[in-house]
Amino acid sequence: MADSRKHTALIVINMQKAFLDEDTPMRLEAGKAIIPSVTKAVEVARELGILVVWVVREHDPMGRDVEIFRRHLYGPGKTNPASKGSVGAELVDGLVIKEGDYKVVKTRFSAFFATNLHSFLHSNNINNVVVTGTGVQMPNCVRQTVFDALSLDYHSVTVIADATAAATPDIHLANIVDMKNVGVATPTLEEWCKLLLC
Repeated sequence: MADSRKHTALIVINMQKAFLDEDTPMRLEAGKAIIPSVTKAVEVARELGILVVWVVREHDPMGRDVEIFRRHLYGPGKTNPASKGSVGAELVDGLVIKEGDYKVVKTRFSAFFATNLHSFLHSNNINNVVVTGTGVQMPNCVRQTVFDALSLDYHSVTVIADATAAATPDIHLANIVDMKNVGVATPTLEEWCKLLLC
């Protein structure tokens, strides 16, 4: 297991104030509950030398790079969630990008779509990915990233079940089961930590 750590990246998706803070139009209610698990996963990854990749949305304030169905939220006098330089684009309190981490800015669901994530991971000999975080309405961002990782033939794709969130527990469970059915490992944070220490 120790040898595979240098070929593994922990991908943290959308843990931003626009999606997790109170009174934001794109807030995912269940997202707040996973912050401790995501924080712990990041700490464990760093302690064991696993690359941490932060995937964030940082949109144009006019919404010109946002999915069409969300453009009504952007423009003068609008909320402009997760627009570049805004408070909403910041990571939630307690999560910090540190030296040695890598940041990817995305404008669509998948962390791989129209970004340099795959080429960066490939050039750093990463062939195993572990996904945590949330989406505006997870499963979208987590699910799309996971399925793209499978399509790109990463050797191992893992989703830490209790470090991801969805709009409801039923939606979360259905997507965890669906991803597991196509070969994605879906351990809890505790199970993942135990696997790493083998």
